[in-house]
Amino acid sequence: MNQSNNQLWQCYQNARFLFTQPLSCEVSFAIITAHNPKGEILSTCQNRLLDRQLQHEIEQLRQPYRAMVGTSIDHSHMEKSWAVSTTKDSALHLGRMFNQNAIYYVEHDKLQLVPCLLSPLHHKEQLIGHFSSRVSLVNELPDYL
Repeated sequence: MNQSNNQLWQCYQNARFLFTQPLSCEVSFAIITAHNPKGEILSTCQNRLLDRQLQHEIEQLRQPYRAMVGTSIDHSHMEKSWAVSTTKDSALHLGRMFNQNAIYYVEHDKLQLVPCLLSPLHHKEQLIGHFSSRVSLVNELPDYL
């Protein structure tokens, strides 16, 4: 198994989330990004282009969605993301379309890390805690993403 994939998987398990408005713990939704496909760091311009393409695909679902940011514990790495009211299968489809290693899925405040491109033999879907304990409310999302 690739060491860098193991490190990424560990980082994904420790993610935190920035929102400008609280979400109900009763809502089920996916967290998806288009930034940094396959874990490769892209330029801000490239990530913004991919993000606009993902937003267009999300709009086609005709389901509620909200912009948010996924971040490392120390906030040294941030990715613009979307909370989307959709099924796990639909979210996985979008994750694969945008070459993402994984997505998150939230049901009844339970945060699940779900592999997209990473091998299911080495990276299995896993429950990683309560979503609400990883959320911070902010006045504005960072604009340098």
